[in-house]
Amino acid sequence: MRSPVWSMGGWLGALALGSLGPGPLTAQLPDSIARKVDAVFARFDRADSPGCALGIYRNDRMVYARGYGSANLELGVPISPATVFDIGSTSKQFTAMSILLLARDGKLALDDDVRRYVPELPAYPTPVTIRHLLHHTSGVRDYLTLMELAGERFENVSTDADALDLLARQRALDFSPGSEWEYSNSGFFLLSIIVKRVSGQSLRQFAQAHIFDPLGMTHSHFHDDHQMIIPNRATGYDPPDSTGGFRIDMSNFEQTGDGAVNTTVEDLLLWDRNFYSGRVGGTEVLAEMVKPGTLNDGTVLDYASGLFVDHYRGLPTVAHGGSWAGYRAELLRFPSEHASVACLCNLARSNPSGLARKVADVYLADRFAAVGPGAAASNHRPDTSGAVVPPETSRTMAGTYRDSRNGGVAHLTVANDSLRLQYGGYSLDLRPVGPADFEVVDAEARMHFVAASGGTPRRIRINGSGLGDRAFTAIAPATPSRAALAQLAGEYFSPELGAGYRIALESDSLVLHARNLPVSALGPTIRDEFESAAAGFTLHFSRDRAGRVTGFTLAAGRTQGLWFERRRSTSSPVRPPGR
Repeated sequence: MRSPVWSMGGWLGALALGSLGPGPLTAQLPDSIARKVDAVFARFDRADSPGCALGIYRNDRMVYARGYGSANLELGVPISPATVFDIGSTSKQFTAMSILLLARDGKLALDDDVRRYVPELPAYPTPVTIRHLLHHTSGVRDYLTLMELAGERFENVSTDADALDLLARQRALDFSPGSEWEYSNSGFFLLSIIVKRVSGQSLRQFAQAHIFDPLGMTHSHFHDDHQMIIPNRATGYDPPDSTGGFRIDMSNFEQTGDGAVNTTVEDLLLWDRNFYSGRVGGTEVLAEMVKPGTLNDGTVLDYASGLFVDHYRGLPTVAHGGSWAGYRAELLRFPSEHASVACLCNLARSNPSGLARKVADVYLADRFAAVGPGAAASNHRPDTSGAVVPPETSRTMAGTYRDSRNGGVAHLTVANDSLRLQYGGYSLDLRPVGPADFEVVDAEARMHFVAASGGTPRRIRINGSGLGDRAFTAIAPATPSRAALAQLAGEYFSPELGAGYRIALESDSLVLHARNLPVSALGPTIRDEFESAAAGFTLHFSRDRAGRVTGFTLAAGRTQGLWFERRRSTSSPVRPPGR
């Protein structure tokens, strides 16, 4: 097997010409197209910046592979197609394949109760099945969110046992299994536990034996040992801070399933080819992987098993992005064109999903033109060129919006005549794509605005990969008195998190203090409900019949309904109403 060959050209990356197995697996991209592709990554194409590795695949061949930027700023190592990246949630498709291989061999069934294999979990009123986990319809709270709320730092060492213990303490689900879709890393982590208990091998060992080795993916593995040395691995980085420099952002978590695959754009070509050859899994397993899930009411999802099934500019797509520590990833496939784009980055704000689509815009321009503008407008990704929203219209959209289902709060503000969305602890710029439609800059999400009409208040709808579809209604935030705020101050404890929060009244405002969370001012939304814009969660306080505060429930994106009881020195623990 030949080593990769590159034409370095300084920091201009590389065109891979080998190392991908027998047969003619490479093809030259025309210079005119290559220059346009390179322009997409121009801001990363420098020695003093982290960046991305790119692979473009067509008909089982690597038609272009390049590295842009630095894999390691300390050592001055450039990114190449052989650079290894943590691909975050793009890993989920490998976990799904492992589960489906076990199902094919009769070792488990997709409609089995998860507690058959993970009896540590509570017996919820409606059983959670393996299929629910695969499709993100389980309602199981996201364990990464739980760990963050409990004050865990992602740079700490964390194991399967830590995550499983936390999930075993959760007394409720976010929703009844199968009734809703909500992205949850817990589901795929639990699938890794199921693989281990059914096969007798860790997910790392099982995937190595049944996926990576058979496909020749010699630089790929599930990373479950934080001390393991990985040759050619890129370091993850955060964007420049106030001093203008990048910061290292790495994680020592050892859980797998929801993420943890380390791989290269060269190896991902071999995985991409498998969706056409069926060498691993065969046609039936591969068809199951891309079969969209359904809700109990028959609603068909755009999520299959570890893969989003959608369209882009009129062409069908199968894709999944990834985000973990300072790494970002995207593997975007166009099945009808037998073409794919892999983009792996080591900078937290690099948006490889958007970069991959821009590469597709260049490489598949003729196919998009053939499909025509009508088809492009028929899906939810319309042409964004030339859309403008007048500043006065933007100002009418500004305000505070609340999701009545989970208490989530979004703020729309106007800065420099442009809208900005504050949601989930993030401040995101919006770009208009129509009179009432916006896309989030550098993120895979959209917002739709509905004006007030006939007594109905203004509304917005936010949706995106990994976010779901969330509807918000405009509110006028409550204005509680200082005396009312004083009633809420105190010490609170969550048995499910094993963590305590302190809420203090400081300068006529409530302020939340918790281990390893930012000190957060709590802003009122509706009566007895407050949001932390900095931390991205809301608290809804509960009272007994006498009006005394007994505790609060916390909602934080992928985790809902966490109960914190108010600590009282002279009484036994208080239980939440209705439990």
